[in-house]
Amino acid sequence: MPAGPPFEVTVTHEGLDTLARALRAEADGKQLRKELARNLRNELKPAAIQAKSGIMAMSSSGPSTAPALRSAIAKKIRPEVKLGGNWSGARVKAFKTRNIRGFANAPKRTNRARGWRHLTYGREPWVQQHGKTQWFDHAFEGDTNRYTRAVHEAMEEMARRIADRVE
Repeated sequence: MPAGPPFEVTVTHEGLDTLARALRAEADGKQLRKELARNLRNELKPAAIQAKSGIMAMSSSGPSTAPALRSAIAKKIRPEVKLGGNWSGARVKAFKTRNIRGFANAPKRTNRARGWRHLTYGREPWVQQHGKTQWFDHAFEGDTNRYTRAVHEAMEEMARRIADRVE
């Protein structure tokens, strides 16, 4: 996860919470909620692809070792949607890379300007390494309005479906 908050499309929580409550009230609300979540994730997939290409563009130096750090980070970037509970929303998140070279915070560390420190081949000396600064944050520059609009459209489509049932 990058330094600071992850990329997040902010839609009024009240609107999403209200929509989630209306879905629960429907007879097949569980299915409608799944469909809304799927639609929201689909709208954010292009943003996740941009973030993945941002980390894959990071330069690699030194001997090739397995598992590959950049591709492991790219696999952990995906859209996340939660409806109801403590937090309702849709965002693109870079999840931790638990079993990659003991480097669980790889997405966060490679994104920040000051980089990270590690031992050389597991021994002294400690070295400072820098990734591609702000690769996660720069992936979304200029496109936030497009993703916000797409999330609004997915919410409105589901609200229209519920309203059409009532009439």
